[in-house]
Amino acid sequence: MNNLNAIYERILEVLQNISEQQLIACQRRQPKMTDLELVSLSLTSEYLGIDSENDLFRKLPKTLLAKIERSVYNRRRRRLACHIEDIRSRLAFDFNEFEDVFIVDSMPLEVCKLSRSGRSTICRENQYSQPDKGYCAAQSSTYYGYKLHAVCSVRGVSHSIDLSPASVHDINYLKDIKAQLNDCTLIGDKGYLSAKVQLNLFQSCNIKLSTPMRTNQYDHKRQPFVFRKSRKRIETLFSQLCDQFMIRRNYAKSFEGFKTRILSKITALTVVQYINRFIFERNINNIKISIV
Repeated sequence: MNNLNAIYERILEVLQNISEQQLIACQRRQPKMTDLELVSLSLTSEYLGIDSENDLFRKLPKTLLAKIERSVYNRRRRRLACHIEDIRSRLAFDFNEFEDVFIVDSMPLEVCKLSRSGRSTICRENQYSQPDKGYCAAQSSTYYGYKLHAVCSVRGVSHSIDLSPASVHDINYLKDIKAQLNDCTLIGDKGYLSAKVQLNLFQSCNIKLSTPMRTNQYDHKRQPFVFRKSRKRIETLFSQLCDQFMIRRNYAKSFEGFKTRILSKITALTVVQYINRFIFERNINNIKISIV
């Protein structure tokens, strides 16, 4: 787990197998560390739980330290956010190509404590991406920040993800799902309960939305046990992101930096799942395990 260089080489090998280009960003001079190598370094730091840039550059071996300038590391990583998402999508496609059952859920991502929200300037550089206050029913608390929406397979591999301000209701994310899924069953919790949305998803994309009914609803029927059991898979996925990848720990000051950090952590998790499945042929969800 502590061999940073060996883990970096393993992740770089995986990315080279799925990416046709070594250099994606347009630059006047070709840097010593290609964009793909920089993405691999970013994912390695997330896998090892190195959240601090100071800590990362203290632990880098001399061979890597000579190839990257610290002053441009974060700027280049933010510019490569779209490429990181492309890598995550390609890795997830190998898992989810023939899947027909998916799970949707959301989790709160706090930017700062509620008492500091009035004077906080974090992620407030643009009007459209500003955080706000929202309520988390699972934790029975109000928080200030964003909400992570995710769709994953029953095996626990993320299919699609999105960020929204905390005040946006979960059911609004289902409007975007119509462009990402079709001909499948989608399992959600009571936050996605809506007969109108359920009918719209089925008619437009043949998506069968299954949510538990409220006990006081007319003609109440309990959700099938297999769906209730499968829905816990995404909750386990969120727990893994919070535990090993510390997704709720935020050091970013801008929304672009915040978005890139969240995306890098989810991509790092998907890379580990890919290595477990296609290199070592073991349980993909054994995350706290050596990949070299």
